[in-house]
Amino acid sequence: MTVVLVFLAVIAVIIAWWLAQQRLASKPWLEVGHLHDHRGNQPVPAAKIGLAVFLAVVGALFTLFISAYFMRMASSDWSPLPLPRFLWINTGILALSSVTLHWAKLEAERQNDEAARTSLLVAFAAGLAFLVGQLFAWRALSSAGYLLTSSPANSFFYMLTAMHGLHIVGGLAALGRVTLRTWDAPIDRQGRLSIGLCATYWHFMLAVWLVLFALFSGWANDVVDLCRQLLT
Repeated sequence: MTVVLVFLAVIAVIIAWWLAQQRLASKPWLEVGHLHDHRGNQPVPAAKIGLAVFLAVVGALFTLFISAYFMRMASSDWSPLPLPRFLWINTGILALSSVTLHWAKLEAERQNDEAARTSLLVAFAAGLAFLVGQLFAWRALSSAGYLLTSSPANSFFYMLTAMHGLHIVGGLAALGRVTLRTWDAPIDRQGRLSIGLCATYWHFMLAVWLVLFALFSGWANDVVDLCRQLLT
């Protein structure tokens, strides 16, 4: 239960900070002559609110699975599987994709369309490379005898990485659509908004993967023990 509360608190703080950046808590009816967003003199897009709600749901979903992972670890039949070295490379690839997508957002805001398109393409390619790398990691584990049904630890590893991979596939679909839509046309305000939303989603999925990576490597155990000591 402690793990759930700590993880939910972290997610809530991140979402609250993000919403505060969008000035969703402002009272425009009290701001005569200032009914718009202070950065672009535009109302806060509904897509940003929708993305925040969606990420909150995704965060809660991963929280439940991670909580079940920790509870299952306490069983006597738990035997963690070795971490494939390929996962280190995959982590770097996903981080590169996230950074490149953030760079695309910055270039789009600077109206440097050509650099933004190139960054979008690199981010998309890196996202695909991450998925391929995950498949290689699965293949390496299965070849070594760590099959899905061999142990509870194996089942959790495949399930969590598969669920994260499906969210990456969804992100790639959205990113591919944005890339195609902005490839032969000037990046307008709607295009910049779409790129920004993709960047936010990608940063979130990178954060989720880092949590999962720490979980599989065993680093999260020390953090949880520290949180329990602080709470008790």
